[in-house]
Amino acid sequence: MEEKDIDLTEQAAPAQNEAENTPETAPEETAAPLSELDQLKADLAEQKDKYLRLMAEFENFRRRTAKERLELIQTAGKDVIVAMLEVMDDCDRAEKQLNSADDLAVQKEGIQLVFNKVRSTLQAKGVTAMESVDKDFNVELHEAITEIPVTDESKKGKVVDEITKGYLLNDKIIRFAKVVVGK
Repeated sequence: MEEKDIDLTEQAAPAQNEAENTPETAPEETAAPLSELDQLKADLAEQKDKYLRLMAEFENFRRRTAKERLELIQTAGKDVIVAMLEVMDDCDRAEKQLNSADDLAVQKEGIQLVFNKVRSTLQAKGVTAMESVDKDFNVELHEAITEIPVTDESKKGKVVDEITKGYLLNDKIIRFAKVVVGK
């Protein structure tokens, strides 16, 4: 603090000498603190403006991403549904064939083709069925419906029967397998 006081007194002495020589310099010295205050006010106003613009930009970003997320959720299954419409067309043709044809072998073959197309369409979209029978019971993959006694010791704690298949979508569980476990 003392150094600043010393510096100020050293600066004040030449200023007084200049003020005596040129009277126009005195008003500039008194205006200097005002311009510094004005500079600080201008900087504050600029920072406030930047802050308000940043907040407005962030709010717009938040609204835009919320809108995009909503649109994505609404149309997420569109490609799967469009692919399944082809299968639905095949189902309609198979139904017509069932009503008009009497040959059981032809009907069975047509229905099998529709089933295969459903499976292949779902596999193309990343859906795979879990294999559960004769595997160890895993609570992260299976939902136990019931336990039944088994005579073979090797079947204890394993899936004996599968009531409902479990499915994975791109290696992520979308439906647990409902199973019967041996005890």
